[in-house]
Amino acid sequence: MKNYWLIAPIIMLLIFASCRDDFETVPSFGELSFSKDTVYLDTVFTNIGSSTYNLKVYNNSSRDIHIPNITLERGSNSDYRLNVDGIPGKFFQNVEILAKDSMYIFIETTIDADAISNPLYTDRILFDTGINEQDVDLVTLVQDAHFLYPSKDSEGVIETITLGLNGDVEPVEIQGFFLEDDTTFTDEKPYVIYGYCAIPADKTLTIEAGAKVHFHDNSGLIAYKDATLKIEGALNNTVQIEGDRLEPGFSEVPGQWGAIWLRAGSKNHSINYATIKNASVGIIIDSLGHPTEPTLTIKNTELYNHANYGILGRETNILGENLVINNAGFSALACTIGGTYNFSHSTFANYWSNSLRQFPTVLVNNFFTYIENNTEIIETRDLKAANFTNCIIYGSNNIELILDNVDGSLFNYNFKNNLIKFDDYNDSFAGIPEYDFEDTTHYQNNLFNLDPFFKAPYENDLIIGQESAGIDMADQNTANQIPLDLLGIDRTVTPDIGAYQHIIFED
Repeated sequence: MKNYWLIAPIIMLLIFASCRDDFETVPSFGELSFSKDTVYLDTVFTNIGSSTYNLKVYNNSSRDIHIPNITLERGSNSDYRLNVDGIPGKFFQNVEILAKDSMYIFIETTIDADAISNPLYTDRILFDTGINEQDVDLVTLVQDAHFLYPSKDSEGVIETITLGLNGDVEPVEIQGFFLEDDTTFTDEKPYVIYGYCAIPADKTLTIEAGAKVHFHDNSGLIAYKDATLKIEGALNNTVQIEGDRLEPGFSEVPGQWGAIWLRAGSKNHSINYATIKNASVGIIIDSLGHPTEPTLTIKNTELYNHANYGILGRETNILGENLVINNAGFSALACTIGGTYNFSHSTFANYWSNSLRQFPTVLVNNFFTYIENNTEIIETRDLKAANFTNCIIYGSNNIELILDNVDGSLFNYNFKNNLIKFDDYNDSFAGIPEYDFEDTTHYQNNLFNLDPFFKAPYENDLIIGQESAGIDMADQNTANQIPLDLLGIDRTVTPDIGAYQHIIFED
């Protein structure tokens, strides 16, 4: 008991000390330091919220301090929003920072382009006032845009479109809308699309050179039966198609939007000088719009960073020239369920690094499967042609070309003057006729497992350099028919394999 009376005051002192939530501070006196002197919030579309950016504020002194005022220079009228120590607002008083400690300020913005006179919107975060005032600049570029989205009825129900399915499966309703007439997207302002924009029967969507089309999450473009898509970019004035997040951190992120889906019965599609990136699937094409003419003619076009496929063709007809596809979670190019496929002077690569990739860069087959009464059913379709000439088929895996033939339908293919990655080091494909590379009926003048010498394949730069095995190895007749490479360089004198003529890389 004697010891109790001695210890009790000490215990009470510790309890009260631990309950204190304040500490003595002095004003900051203009001696703060910051992680950056300007916060660039990157480009945003009008009335679409930005990402959240942060600024770190440091107290490098040996004293606990408080900042008398933190405010936005534009005050309550500012289009920026702050969050200081977990509290949102635009004006804060007596914000405390311990000695040798720091705190975060989080910054967001939503700006109406029609309400500002200059698309470069700026403000400042002010710390303290008078002679002790310090500041950090805020800068945002605001783009006006055309916004296309499903309508809502009086009860708030969002407009949908129907994806009819064969068999006993019920049609699927997805959020989307139909264009009413023949429509043209110009380069006047970007287009931002919410939901699926559908081209109806007998109508054409034309996208002119220099146009920019941005899709929101779970959005895309669908061409219905007898509809047509025409993308008419030009050299040095391409069409850009990607997601609607413009911050640099999203510039190479796959799966930000759905797909361009050219459905069965759609026809006469053409794409020239376009860049399509960051979708789940760049292009899905299911259509045989004409028995002999290509359903899709795609030239001088790049597809990058797609979560599943760059191009997924299903029993269709595609003609491709000067086509570049790289970085897909499954295959860069999948020519499936038969069809007709003709590719020349194209570069198909896959250096996907976001997850383990089990599919090859290029996949060709003539069948599809489905489950009926708990049994897997395989049905075949004629592969009328799968012709690859002067193409690069390469990537980070050992086997980057799969020809998957099921007996019962045609399986016609030909590879001429290509550079192909097929390193069957354990002879897994030995004895399979489709991989008899000495068979001159199907293979002529191809190069295997030699370095294409890409400039920076993981960064989607697939220009070949001065040490490429594909230099001056292309078929001359085909090169004469496609005289310019993707960058407009003449290839008729000494044609290289792939979409690009080689350059000399600088050290």
